[in-house]
Amino acid sequence: MRTANKKTIALRMCLVSITLLCGCTNWQKKYEYLNVEHENLKGRYESLQAEREQLAARISQDQQTIQELQKQIQERKKSPAEVTGFGAGYDVAFDPLAGTITVTLPNEILFDSGKATLKQATSRELDHILSVLKSKYSGRQIDVVGHTDTDPIKKSPWKDNWELSAERALTVVRYLIQRGIPENQIRAAGCGEARPIASNANAAGKAKNRRVEIVVHMRR
Repeated sequence: MRTANKKTIALRMCLVSITLLCGCTNWQKKYEYLNVEHENLKGRYESLQAEREQLAARISQDQQTIQELQKQIQERKKSPAEVTGFGAGYDVAFDPLAGTITVTLPNEILFDSGKATLKQATSRELDHILSVLKSKYSGRQIDVVGHTDTDPIKKSPWKDNWELSAERALTVVRYLIQRGIPENQIRAAGCGEARPIASNANAAGKAKNRRVEIVVHMRR
């Protein structure tokens, strides 16, 4: 009887020992897992901190560039076209508050009436703008925005002025992409007749409203 009790006690002790050993193993695995997770989180945090510092540096640099452009325009009495590098003869507006440079091309330079295909296979004006974008504004976000007057679509294949303005913007975007502007840095938009810059009551005003704007964002 005593022998049986001893065997029972020994068996129970073995079970307890095995349970404790298994428990230790499980806790060891949990510790190792948590330690790995800690190192991963630490790495992510350090990476985010580095990205944050780089972003802050870029924002500071962008702001300095914007302020320098504004200073040159104000103190040196130069036009935005000269200061921004696009040169005389181009319609350029600089908005320091928005941090944008906008180059405006009248539609008659690029397109025939009611068309969204460039008049010629190559465009001297677009090629010049392209060279400035590459040399002075590499890496900046660019928007190409199409605009029309209020004349309704009649004989063209477009549904309305919204579609015509968007297709013209896309034509310019494709032209610039084919010549080296990265796809992830350029966008197309069509505003139709919704954003006039002159009266649509006369021919001169309508001509001003028919335009394509190339907008360079100085803040990344």
